[in-house]
Amino acid sequence: MTSPHNHLIITIGRQYGSGGREIGQQLSKSLSIPFYDKDILRMNSQESGLKESYFHLADEKAGDRLLYRIINTLKPELTQPSFGSDLISSDNLFRFQSAVIRKLAAEESCIIIGRCASYVLEGIDGLNLVRVFLYADLDYRINRITALKYYDAADVPKNIKRIDKERRDYYRYYTGRSWESPENYDLTINTATLGSGNTVALIRRYLEMRGYL
Repeated sequence: MTSPHNHLIITIGRQYGSGGREIGQQLSKSLSIPFYDKDILRMNSQESGLKESYFHLADEKAGDRLLYRIINTLKPELTQPSFGSDLISSDNLFRFQSAVIRKLAAEESCIIIGRCASYVLEGIDGLNLVRVFLYADLDYRINRITALKYYDAADVPKNIKRIDKERRDYYRYYTGRSWESPENYDLTINTATLGSGNTVALIRRYLEMRGYL
């Protein structure tokens, strides 16, 4: 494994419908570095030998430990994955995923969307880690998801709220932090104000100001 020294890692947290995947892909093209989203699930499968479907079922969803539901400030330990009796538990699948994320960051500059990547990579020496959070007005997000025809138009608002809640709970479960709190990020952007192209330009400008480009 190569040294992570000077690797630029951009993590993107995003409200559902704010355009995170589109912006991540455009930024990847602009910077000529890889973009990782659901392909991480395939890598998880290859790393662990488990069926990819297990990782899809647990993708960006909180675990179900009773103790967590009682005391939600607790969080699972970010240790090495187990091949024991808890092999396919949500917590262990997250550990496999975290190992893959750390491996990607050690090997190359890249963009990683969601999956608590900013937390997983926190404190690793030599990484130029930039944590971005994208949000947008609800009407903007409703219009985007409606245009993509993922759901019947009448069902779009409730699915936006459902997926945001899943991401919020997932982040809280695995990090013990609040998903939408600005102190967890270096740059927060309202994509409804700027649109995808200007959001990419703003992130590039921020990277230039930090001396990464």
